[in-house]
Amino acid sequence: MGRTSSSSAARLQALLGLTDEELIRTLDASALELMGGELDHRPELQILLDLLCDAQERASPAVLARWVRASGRHGRPVDLLTGRDFARFEAAVEDLAERGFVLRAR
Repeated sequence: MGRTSSSSAARLQALLGLTDEELIRTLDASALELMGGELDHRPELQILLDLLCDAQERASPAVLARWVRASGRHGRPVDLLTGRDFARFEAAVEDLAERGFVLRAR
């Protein structure tokens, strides 16, 4: 499908290493909106970027992309995003800010 030309959506996608499908589900958008770069009007987009601002200062995009797919206390952050459970995603981001990125062996 190709990357979106929407600068904010592209920033979120790159920051978390989201696929096009994950970005579409997170923003409750259509593939046409993604291809047309028409996602900046989504209110959750700026909220998510603001929420991740502190995390971005503390961790590299590579770490955030790994974190978003790791299971944590609140589940996998990518699942919270694509399920549009933004309250639990915010809690996961707060845990990241407080505890850092913790990997557990199973």
